[in-house]
Amino acid sequence: MLCAVEAHHAGLLGAHSHLVPRAKLRPLAVTGRELGRLTLPRGLELTSARPDMPRPRRGETWAVGDAFSGKVQFRWLTALPGRIVIVDDGLATIRLLELLTGRVGTPLLRARGKAGRLRTVLATAAGLRLRAAARSGRLSIFTALPVPPDLAKAVRARGAELVTHDFAWLRSQPLRRPRPEERTVVLGTSLVRNGLIHRDRYFTWLAGLGSTEPVAYFPHRREDPGDLARVGEQPGITVYDGGIPAEMTLRGLAAEQRVLSLPSTAVTSLRVLLSARGVAVETVDVPDEWWTAEAAPSLRSHLSRFAHHDTGVTGP
Repeated sequence: MLCAVEAHHAGLLGAHSHLVPRAKLRPLAVTGRELGRLTLPRGLELTSARPDMPRPRRGETWAVGDAFSGKVQFRWLTALPGRIVIVDDGLATIRLLELLTGRVGTPLLRARGKAGRLRTVLATAAGLRLRAAARSGRLSIFTALPVPPDLAKAVRARGAELVTHDFAWLRSQPLRRPRPEERTVVLGTSLVRNGLIHRDRYFTWLAGLGSTEPVAYFPHRREDPGDLARVGEQPGITVYDGGIPAEMTLRGLAAEQRVLSLPSTAVTSLRVLLSARGVAVETVDVPDEWWTAEAAPSLRSHLSRFAHHDTGVTGP
């Protein structure tokens, strides 16, 4: 949602854009309210939430985040948008680029999860349609993630436009939220709820952090409410209200503060936003014993691939 605003600000969506949130999703609702407190780019309208996905009109530009959604892929096949703009949806954006530049006929499916025959057929057809859009110059990818040079070259060789950004619109907005008082800020993770890391290992690590200093915990939008209640029970840890992207809530941190996170796209985004403020944004290396059997080696590599910078923090 935030990257869609940035894409409009960068001029990729045309003079007038409608940003349509999906209904019944609290993170989108609270993010929408936060955006409403800021000065939106000229020509961008934040519309009412809808339970159904809008059908793009023939020839218009259509911006989407989740390129692996079955509903999105069905729309690619049944509608005829003029241009397609893919905005960041986490590390899945990099996987999409890898699949698009891979073997023709490769289905556009997530890194984890099992797809049946019909779902695979849909994902294969969607991949062919998206590659055709690239060849005709009608596909743009808008990302703040560091795309490896070889991959970026391959994407452009397919005919797609690859545009990187540094949250220019967000950085131009005044700070309206007080920063947390704690020196250490921990970003929550969806890895526990997704069954990719052991819950007890994660909570043991959090308890160790809270025993040494006060910690501000900002939940991931998909964390289990029961897990969050348990986090709040850990001595020394204060759970802050979640739902709003970390890029919006934490961009005012001071140089003496630091951010810790398991592999997450937010690590890269916050480094872009906080580097000028001197804030350390550090990735926690996930120890082997944390991973569950659900986390295949290829998935572990994918999750960790773009999280590291100059330093990392090792779990216990």
